[in-house]
Amino acid sequence: MARVVLAMSGGVDSSVAAHLLLEQGHDVVGVFMRHGEESVAACATDGDARSSPLLPVFQARSDHKQGCCSASDADDARRVAQRLSIPFYALNLKAEFRRIIDYFVDEYSRGRTPNPCVMCNHWIKFGKLFDYADSVDAEFVATGHYARLTTGPTDGRPALRRGVDEGKDQSYVLFGITPHYLKRMLLPVGDFHKPQIRERATALGLRVADKRDSQEICFVNSGKHDEFVRGRRQRDLSGQIVTVDGRVVGEHPGIERFTIGQRKGLGLGLGEPYYVVRIEPETRRVVIGRSEDLLRSWLIADQANWLVPLPEFPVDCLVQIRYNSPAVPATVRSLPGDRFRVDFAQPKASVAPGQAAVVYDGDRVLGGGWIESFGAVEGTT
Repeated sequence: MARVVLAMSGGVDSSVAAHLLLEQGHDVVGVFMRHGEESVAACATDGDARSSPLLPVFQARSDHKQGCCSASDADDARRVAQRLSIPFYALNLKAEFRRIIDYFVDEYSRGRTPNPCVMCNHWIKFGKLFDYADSVDAEFVATGHYARLTTGPTDGRPALRRGVDEGKDQSYVLFGITPHYLKRMLLPVGDFHKPQIRERATALGLRVADKRDSQEICFVNSGKHDEFVRGRRQRDLSGQIVTVDGRVVGEHPGIERFTIGQRKGLGLGLGEPYYVVRIEPETRRVVIGRSEDLLRSWLIADQANWLVPLPEFPVDCLVQIRYNSPAVPATVRSLPGDRFRVDFAQPKASVAPGQAAVVYDGDRVLGGGWIESFGAVEGTT
């Protein structure tokens, strides 16, 4: 029987994950991660959670948001742990989350579109939690992500794959994990469809069986990321809105409000749909165009992280550029300095710097990187 540290968010997925791990005979230790933003409530009152041998329980003020780190979420996680008779600890990860918040603010201030969930998985859930696991002699770290781990058919290495529920698959946000940690990861819900997980929770009598999925960035308590960025950056990022041919059609309060591909919230009445095509942080201009202006034939990604031995390039594969975007056929080529180039088989819309480009061989994650540039003309950079 192996000891497993399970990240419990208070949602149905991680709650049923705890049950599945117990069914498999594991010794499960539940942990709830607190990020320390002032408007977020205490994860538990005195006596509700145990002090961690690595990090202390802490308290803050209450909130009302629907996210994955609120007071009600913490209470739900604690109750599930009590019902399943597993130990439960609240971890103060304020310093670690500060790094994610700084990254989030910096990226929007640079006209890029951040993905804090990928960073949280890399830095915290499958980063700092391994430190905690080591401190309590746990062999594995587990989460409620919809993804799977198998053994590669030819190389015998741990293989990260899509979850069986294509509509809930979360393998995209796990690409940044340090490869040697794969052998110590468990993803128990990845072999199930979401309705099956809810049915399990109902059968177990868990109060979270019908709980809605988290839809917000956990540390943006207002739900308005642009206000969050402005409150921390304290500098003027306002400027002009211009068309792709340079015509000034409006003004905006800050580039942090926009991401490439965005249609709503432009505040313009131009008589036909326009989309954010490009964001220029140097001039603070937001460039808009028609849908065809969003199409890109290639991108370049940096900070590559490969979960398999470095592929023999070029590689014909599938590439996914956003969490809710389908993977599409492409060819990947290596570039100097942990960078790679993706050439799409067909032009792809809404390629956004700051988002992840994740490379798949079928349903297996080969690796990925962060989009730094793109183009519509073959052969240019």
